[in-house]
Amino acid sequence: MARLKQQAIGDLVRRLREQRGHSLRAFAALTGFSPSFISQLENGQVSPSIDSMERIASTLGVTLGEFFAALGSAESGVVVRATERAQLLSQWSNATIEALSPMVRGRLLEPLMITLEPGGRSGRHPTAQPREEFALVVEGAVRLRLGPDTFDLAPGDSVSILRGENRLWTNESSARARVLLVAVT
Repeated sequence: MARLKQQAIGDLVRRLREQRGHSLRAFAALTGFSPSFISQLENGQVSPSIDSMERIASTLGVTLGEFFAALGSAESGVVVRATERAQLLSQWSNATIEALSPMVRGRLLEPLMITLEPGGRSGRHPTAQPREEFALVVEGAVRLRLGPDTFDLAPGDSVSILRGENRLWTNESSARARVLLVAVT
């Protein structure tokens, strides 16, 4: 599997930030992160949470799928072999995000597989996304905080998440969990 290196992610964040004319401090203020964290990210020294990557991508004006595409994971066809999926590893979240289709800028659907290891979580707090999402639990058990409610989900359970609705994924079990997530941009 093609694992995207932390340094490549940091280089992309720096390039996109500079293209938009933001200083490191100004960009940090826009994202709500410290300048130190953004500097460490750009230098490949930290592995941000899934929510943090989504917030950074959103602030840069791209989606996670476009982020994958910019890192060169796009393919010319529509078939993506399981062994060829581009991946983002988040050590902080104890999770992996895999691109399930060629991530090409401008696509309406962005299918991702999120694997949460035991104790894994999408972030510290529930966050809202600027797009609608559909999720299907494929393996294991996950807890989803969705708005003011909490749901324990098992394989086969699905959920539609409205644009702007706060959500937080956690795996509180001792086995890994996998969630198919399709975002509509």
